[in-house]
Amino acid sequence: MKRTKVVAFADDLIMATRGESVRAVKNYVNVELSKINVWAKNKKTRFNNKNSKVMIVSRRKRKENKNIKVYLNKKLLGEVTKMKYLGIILDHKV
Repeated sequence: MKRTKVVAFADDLIMATRGESVRAVKNYVNVELSKINVWAKNKKTRFNNKNSKVMIVSRRKRKENKNIKVYLNKKLLGEVTKMKYLGIILDHKV
């Protein structure tokens, strides 16, 4: 089963990644974002770091550090607890 699903519509893109821990998800996301960055570079386009955000969605109440450091274009993306995608507001609660 794939860990990452990417859905794009017009100029909106969302990437969902799952893993056993926050650390694992962080690693998967950074690898996948680097692949997406290479694709964008080949297509002569760029993703805006300021409009790109990270959100952890989980049912588990783990005691691990839930801060996630994800990079796009070598810049740290901001973490949020809710976001809007195609007019739908998503939040960090399941």
